[in-house]
Amino acid sequence: MTAPTLQNDRVLLTGVSGFLGGHVALALLNAGYIVRGSVRNLGKAESVRATLERAGADVSRLEFVALDLLSDKGWDEAMEGVRYLQHTASPFVIDLPEDKMDLIRPAVEGTERALNAALRTNVERIILTSSMAAIAYGHEKAHTKPFTDRDWTNLNGRDVNAYIESKTLAEQRAWDIMHAAGRAADLTTINPSAILGPLLDQDPGTSALIVKRLLDGSVPALPRLPFVIVDVRDIANAHVAAMTADSARGRRFPMGERPILMGEVADIVRKAVPDRKVPRLTMPDWAVRIYALFDRDVRGIVNELGVLKHLDSSGAIALLGRPLIPADQAITATTHALIEHRIV
Repeated sequence: MTAPTLQNDRVLLTGVSGFLGGHVALALLNAGYIVRGSVRNLGKAESVRATLERAGADVSRLEFVALDLLSDKGWDEAMEGVRYLQHTASPFVIDLPEDKMDLIRPAVEGTERALNAALRTNVERIILTSSMAAIAYGHEKAHTKPFTDRDWTNLNGRDVNAYIESKTLAEQRAWDIMHAAGRAADLTTINPSAILGPLLDQDPGTSALIVKRLLDGSVPALPRLPFVIVDVRDIANAHVAAMTADSARGRRFPMGERPILMGEVADIVRKAVPDRKVPRLTMPDWAVRIYALFDRDVRGIVNELGVLKHLDSSGAIALLGRPLIPADQAITATTHALIEHRIV
């Protein structure tokens, strides 16, 4: 690999220990930036450093700082000497909480703390990891056109759960803050769909559970659950590209390679590891609806059964200068990584 051109520019990257955050850190380090990664507990720092070093990064240009989305402590100090902010940290839980504010409050308040500190210290550009969740939900099923950067989730819609609400409110708050400061052009949001791809460590992230459950036997049959898949390497590279591209200023970038039902995900996983037992039986919609009577998390997705959402990723493709990595490759990479890391 060609050695990167070293930069004197420092980037504050929140959520560096996460699945996406780790890949963004790797992309930034490989591009020659100094990366100041935030973790909630500095005890995580050495494991993150080791993970990135194994991935080939120059970790001599990696720093750490402790930050909490729900605490004011340390944010201004963390921004000292920082030219760019990459705010990837946000709560994402497997099981939806009883109180939706357990998700919404850290998402919104964390965004407020990060952006306000960046504005106070004159950080030049801000990249916020938002989500397809802030774009494509709460709409009528008849909405068959691709969702674009101009679309916003309707929070009064039937299919809006706490996670979707948290991502939508956090991004809306980010734009409000930047508009009020007269600096909306200095914000870019990346709005990915379900992020799959290679793992850097034994933390599979949340979206990888789609594949993990197909491999570990916890899904005996396949509901017609829809996903839009995107590769983590594309999302990480888009974060880095958006940081300096004039064309990214003040814009949102929906990113999803293509929609896919769970049955097709299973087919791709089965092809990747033919020696593994992967479910084949389709679960009828009526069975999912009955199950939803007893499971609150399932209840939140029944209106989505069989509904394929399309994202207009043309802006991101132009930003990257190439097509997105095919969903099949992202799913296959996750499958092999889960096995290599002995997660399944």
